[in-house]
Amino acid sequence: MSSPSKRREMDLMKLMMSDYKVDIINDGMQEFYVHFHGPNDSPYHGGVWKIRVELPDSYPYKSPSIGFINKIYHPNVDEMSGSVCLDVINQTWSPMFDLVNVFEVFLPQLLLYPNPSDPLNGEAAALMMRDQTAYEQRVKEYCQKYAKPEDVGAVSEEKSSDEELSEDEYDSSDDAVAGPVDP
Repeated sequence: MSSPSKRREMDLMKLMMSDYKVDIINDGMQEFYVHFHGPNDSPYHGGVWKIRVELPDSYPYKSPSIGFINKIYHPNVDEMSGSVCLDVINQTWSPMFDLVNVFEVFLPQLLLYPNPSDPLNGEAAALMMRDQTAYEQRVKEYCQKYAKPEDVGAVSEEKSSDEELSEDEYDSSDDAVAGPVDP
């Protein structure tokens, strides 16, 4: 099996046959979402995240790109973009690894053992180093607010806290506050 596309298909099928829910984007096999559950014995336990995975053309020789779609409070994950600072994946990636390794080893290790000395989220790193209990409480708050199992299917990639409300969602009583318009 020398073809990267065959390997990509095989790894994706293996991931789909495991316990992970996989949603393929478009018709290709290079971009997809995986529903990832926070590891037991961690403040992330009970949370479910939608992870966007993008496989480069040279996969498995080059590591996949991984990003959280719904928010997570973690020193090594950018809170706004969901980008993951995963030196483990980028620097130690080998074609011997597959997609199941990412979700059974790399991501759980990232959540269990954050590295506050190399942060993408400086606030989370500072809080973790200053007050571990407060950090774990904030993680649990984020899990409750952004990573509920019933909500993960509804999370869209474009959704963000800065998103403008649509006309239907925008329920404003500005007219009542401002009064009638002067003729």
